[in-house]
Amino acid sequence: MIRVRQVKMHIDSNNLLKKIASKLNIKENQIKNYKIIKESIDARDKNNIFYIYEVNVEVLNENIINFNNDIFKTKEEKYEICVTGTNKLNNRPIIVGSGPAGLFCAYYLAKLGYNPLVIERGDTVDERTKKVEEFWKNNVLDINSNVQFGEGGAGTFSDGKLNTLIKDKLRINEVLKIFVENGAPKEILYKNKPHIGTNILRDVIKNMRNNITNMGATFKFNTTLTNINIKDNKIESIIINNEEEIKTDILILAIGHSARDTFKMLYDSKLDITSKPFAIGVRIMHPQEMINNNQYGTNKLGSADYKLTYKASNGRGVYSFCMCPGGYVVNASSEKNRLVINGMSYSKRDSGVANSAIVVTVNSNDFSDNPLSGIDFQKQLEEKTYKIGNGFIPVQSYIDYKNNKVTTKLNYDPCIKGNYIFSNINDIFPEYINSTLKEAIDYFDTKIKGFNKENSIIAAVETRTSSPIRINRNDNYETNIIGIYPIGEGAGYAGGITSSAIDGLKVTEEICKKYKK
Repeated sequence: MIRVRQVKMHIDSNNLLKKIASKLNIKENQIKNYKIIKESIDARDKNNIFYIYEVNVEVLNENIINFNNDIFKTKEEKYEICVTGTNKLNNRPIIVGSGPAGLFCAYYLAKLGYNPLVIERGDTVDERTKKVEEFWKNNVLDINSNVQFGEGGAGTFSDGKLNTLIKDKLRINEVLKIFVENGAPKEILYKNKPHIGTNILRDVIKNMRNNITNMGATFKFNTTLTNINIKDNKIESIIINNEEEIKTDILILAIGHSARDTFKMLYDSKLDITSKPFAIGVRIMHPQEMINNNQYGTNKLGSADYKLTYKASNGRGVYSFCMCPGGYVVNASSEKNRLVINGMSYSKRDSGVANSAIVVTVNSNDFSDNPLSGIDFQKQLEEKTYKIGNGFIPVQSYIDYKNNKVTTKLNYDPCIKGNYIFSNINDIFPEYINSTLKEAIDYFDTKIKGFNKENSIIAAVETRTSSPIRINRNDNYETNIIGIYPIGEGAGYAGGITSSAIDGLKVTEEICKKYKK
């Protein structure tokens, strides 16, 4: 196999084979087949935009190829987990949570013969979707099955973004491959910024659960971890729904970033938990066409995204987070009398409105050193948000937010899942957050023209960008309690679907090194 990099093709062209042959300096009929490894966009010159490809190629005669830094021989590596452990398991492993970390851990544990039990406090994805849509329509919240809790985790009602900053091609490729095998579009295998879309992701998750079950796992929905029993500094059993005890030697905590009651129970059970920095802020909306024109100068490439960062005059970092092209702001609440929002896109990203979180970094200096104080800080902001919006999502034009007055009219209808109301978002945050957000959003207008102008709409509050705690673990992924393995975003070790899934794979590898099937 020959790897060919930097194959440039104009966006109006459609003959990739011809471009590959030209790069190799051979005729097209000398190429047996090719496979796209990576596709990205070069839009630095908006009058001359290119796709940039990296491909694997098989040719009839390798002897005629001139190899260089962009053309070289390669072979595809295969991800696999080997079971080398010798310790006996007396009880099946238990995974708490069916988000990406829990699902991918369950997938491989089941595949390798460990017969895991997965417990999930929420519903199956189909039932969960019904309850979420009912909540968005009538504001009736199920605290155990919502945008945060249920099969697939919080990422189920998101853009389904799969890009990650982790440099781990082998595991990333395995995660994407498993997604494709379960119904995700094949383009995610090579797109520079792959995404699935919440509508497709729901079916992918259901297919994964069915396949995991067929390999020997068991799923228990509407099942909450309410306590753990520890003996001689080792996990002995768990209590579910405050009534049933299940014995286990391995407890994998893939609990997500919103399981606040579980965090407290674990802390009270003497797990080593510390607070960690996170970020809070708002969602900002703009016409998608405005973003497209700024990023590409054209609408031919679909809905464009962006990534923005800024260091404010007070030293705080501000950045865009979970940008949803052609998406929706969604009511993502999971607790009574508290309101939090998130962003979501369907696979076509065609709502016509872009949205992104714009968030400010906070840390223990803003609350206290108590490991759970960051959660209390989030709760206070979510309670204020619920109160000023009377249970609805507070919405305001950015100009009115900057001028500290309630909006009475918008230039276009915001794309929001859930009820919203005009409110003064200044009343939610401490002044240092308001001033930092305004300074940053005004700066971002120098990067994206119109970012702080009349078509800019904000909504509140975005507090759950990442977990406010970390459940500490050693190099073998275990906590201070033997047999307990915290993984994923909620445990403080990941920041999205792909990184969480990779964390699930890593802990599986460690379990296989220690325990027999």
